[in-house]
Amino acid sequence: MSIYNPSQQQQQPYGQPPPGQQQAPYPGSGGGGQAPYPGGGGGGQASYPGQQAVPGQQMGYQQPGPGQPPPQQTQMQMNYRPHVQPVGPPLSKIEITIACKNLLDLDVFSKSDPFVIVSMMQGQWVKIGQTEVMKNELNPTFVKSFTVDYYFEEQQMIKFEVYDEDSSSNNVKNHDFLGCFVTSLGSIVGEHGGKVEHPLQNTNYKKKSAGTIIIRSEEVGNSTDELLISLCGKNLDKKDFFGKSDPYLIFEKCNEDNSFTKVHKTEIITQNLNPAWKPFRIAVRTLCNGDLQRTIRVSCFDWDNDGSSDFIGSFETSAKELIDYKANNRYTYELINAKKKAKSKKYKNSGTIHLEQCTVEKKPSFVELMSKGIELNFIVAIDFTASNGEPNRPDSLHYNTQNQPSQYVQALDAIGGVLEDYDTDKRFPAYGFGAKIPPSQTVLHDFALNFNPQNPFCQGVQNIIGAYYHSIRSVQLYGPTNFSPVINNTIRIAQQNPQGKQYFVLMILTDGIITDMNQTKEAIVNAANLPISIIIVGVGTADFSAMDQLDGDDVRVSSKGRSAARDIVQFVPFRDYLTQNRYDPANGVRLAQNVLHELPSQLVEYYIKHPPNL
Repeated sequence: MSIYNPSQQQQQPYGQPPPGQQQAPYPGSGGGGQAPYPGGGGGGQASYPGQQAVPGQQMGYQQPGPGQPPPQQTQMQMNYRPHVQPVGPPLSKIEITIACKNLLDLDVFSKSDPFVIVSMMQGQWVKIGQTEVMKNELNPTFVKSFTVDYYFEEQQMIKFEVYDEDSSSNNVKNHDFLGCFVTSLGSIVGEHGGKVEHPLQNTNYKKKSAGTIIIRSEEVGNSTDELLISLCGKNLDKKDFFGKSDPYLIFEKCNEDNSFTKVHKTEIITQNLNPAWKPFRIAVRTLCNGDLQRTIRVSCFDWDNDGSSDFIGSFETSAKELIDYKANNRYTYELINAKKKAKSKKYKNSGTIHLEQCTVEKKPSFVELMSKGIELNFIVAIDFTASNGEPNRPDSLHYNTQNQPSQYVQALDAIGGVLEDYDTDKRFPAYGFGAKIPPSQTVLHDFALNFNPQNPFCQGVQNIIGAYYHSIRSVQLYGPTNFSPVINNTIRIAQQNPQGKQYFVLMILTDGIITDMNQTKEAIVNAANLPISIIIVGVGTADFSAMDQLDGDDVRVSSKGRSAARDIVQFVPFRDYLTQNRYDPANGVRLAQNVLHELPSQLVEYYIKHPPNL
């Protein structure tokens, strides 16, 4: 099925935001929005006066200038990705959970606020995730877990770095290093009970223990079901001297050695002995690893301003008991505090927890959705701002040679080559931004790479690369680095998809720090309600720390008081995939794996909330 074709629909002028949105003006860009293409036409005719139209299906290019590969390098048969022997399927998936004890206390007026960064060796250390921050805690048990593919035949090295949060910065250099532990996934899996307990290493404190890290591994069950749970409390114990309790709940699953691992924490309800917590969803495999009979412990705590918590009481249950609460007429659980019970024969309980809802929601898998007709559609936007450097200079990020294509081409080839397999017609809209378009020298932030705004499609990834080579010789690099126009373009395309069967993946390749951050955040918040994911690849050596504001792994992107409904942005710096500043085709495979690994879950999350008409 072909995706929405702008030439067949009425649409906003190119560069204009969707209805209800505004684009900040940029000097020379034509005021409040981007100027439409001068003399824009369709039907394969040239869209710019004096320019030859370059449909993606017909690549008749001129001899390249200095630094550009010869014409044959832009044809469909050209492929920069040498064959890399694919790794066989993983033996299984492993869930890793983390706790620490006796961490270093590096804060003067309080205890450390630890978090853990987890990385795996893939030619170099690649971050796979980060735990939440545990405030004022030297013995943290983290709720966030990590699921990794387990290959028996490979030595998969894994690193755990513990830091004390000192600011809101995403740069670890701005936090205190507490300790590190490096091991292999096989070593963790091979331990009895899948539990490893090991001292943390910190060479800055050789005479002082850095504490201990505790790692648990468990094979992940196959269930994709989720539970929707709603709970409230009644008559909880009053734990605060000058006020009521501030209660929250912790859910823990029982391990094989009868210890417990945190799997969920509710929000804190302040000053309330009869709290009603927000309904929450939790995967069955997270709650009990698919074993509905496994013991689950639910504990209630009172949160204190210093970050500590007072235990109120707990009860034990199972997923099956929660699911069957109506049939068993089991709606109420008593919170028991064993210490208080031992002190008084009159002790009854420390309050009760009432189960208001527990329903099983069938969660479709990515493969299931694709098999039922969901299609992935790939959209590309490439940075043509002047900060890239003149394309004919070897120090330019747009400099291409036959033996060493630019980072833009490398990233496009690696990631696009994977997504191309999921697009049935392989016709991809491809845009550039931040360039002056001849002959009027109008600055555009969403111009078609083939210079045909009514039909910006290129047939296959290699023809996108060909159109890119043609554009780099035809436009003047300028600026600024604005993302919102191409995101708004993607929003318009997705809005023309009434059946909801098509999911759009926008890949933005850029060299620099974004200059329309507020407008981009607004566009991302709007896009999160549509079948859209955004991949941002940073090329070059710029400081990309601001991009972390857009990658909502830890904090959802927000704008004007609204938060994004989903995390739809994944950012990676391309330099993390270079070996001694040189491109290795194997690194392209790693780049594609890491930048795309969140995409299936983003797609599934969208279609759970917006079931398609299949």
